[in-house]
Amino acid sequence: MAKRSDSKKTTRSKKTNPIIQYLKETRAELRKVTWPTKDETINLTIVVLVVTIGMAAFLGVLDYIFSKIVALLV
Repeated sequence: MAKRSDSKKTTRSKKTNPIIQYLKETRAELRKVTWPTKDETINLTIVVLVVTIGMAAFLGVLDYIFSKIVALLV
């Protein structure tokens, strides 16, 4: 008795390309993100700039003071 090729269906699991799968999942995650408004972005940027400039000034003053102390010791 001959075996019929169509009697048994072969089930192939569809394997998606890992790169395509990653990009799809990334896109789905980015859609879930609550993005800040333009006003929030501007305000937070100003805060970051002010803190950065303040810290730079503070560290500059400390550096100046310590350099003067070291100069007196030497």
